Amino acid sequence: MNVLVLLAGILFILMISIGGKKGARSFFALFFNFGVLLFAIFFMKNPHNDPYIVTLIACTVISYITLFFINEVNSTTKTAFVSTLITIVIVLFFIVVVTERAMIQGFGEEEIEELSIFSLYIGVDFLKVGVSVIIMSTIGAIIDTAMAISSPMREMFLHHPSSTRKDLFEFGMSIGRDILGTSTNTLFFAFFGGYLALLIWFKDLAYSVGEIVNSKIFSAEMITIFCAGTGVALVIPITALITAYYLVKKRGKVKVV
Repeated sequence: MNVLVLLAGILFILMISIGGKKGARSFFALFFNFGVLLFAIFFMKNPHNDPYIVTLIACTVISYITLFFINEVNSTTKTAFVSTLITIVIVLFFIVVVTERAMIQGFGEEEIEELSIFSLYIGVDFLKVGVSVIIMSTIGAIIDTAMAISSPMREMFLHHPSSTRKDLFEFGMSIGRDILGTSTNTLFFAFFGGYLALLIWFKDLAYSVGEIVNSKIFSAEMITIFCAGTGVALVIPITALITAYYLVKKRGKVKVV
């Protein structure tokens, strides 16, 4: 416990010294978002609640906290928020189709022995829970990419107010192409870093490459990575289009709000 408090203190000091007030808000937003996740898990445990609805509400609240609480309300956060919600809805339908076809819900054979003493008849739809897990895993990357596109587009518009929608859209897409590769690589190593112990376990079990690839756990992890990458790729043109439309629409104002 003392180590956790020490690490949290170091992180808080660094975020304050580097980010100032915005850094402090970012620090507290971590705990707010963590609380939202806990509430989402609590509601998902009730068989009468639809995990899809709970996930959409949780993602909306997380997006609101991350964008408006940290960065306040402005044209950047407004367009990033709308773009994030649209992307999440699109990716949700995509993930539902993929998970139904791949049958990755539930537990793999490696986990059966540990679960043998528990009852699995709890009335919860594991397919929907699996979809919710993937969505929750991608929300952070989608919000980050939306902000990375919307913010420089706003700066360009402030410096070049005569820019057309096409100019702004192409500018946003140019930024998106630059960050797409690094964002997807970040997702890849973040997920695989967390499952490094699983790969070591596969080695101890003398799994062949084919057995690893066809493992339910490995397949679920790869599908999560691919779906997260899909969400990041989709949010780029969506954010560029919405931001370009919004900024040009507000051209008549002296200051973009």
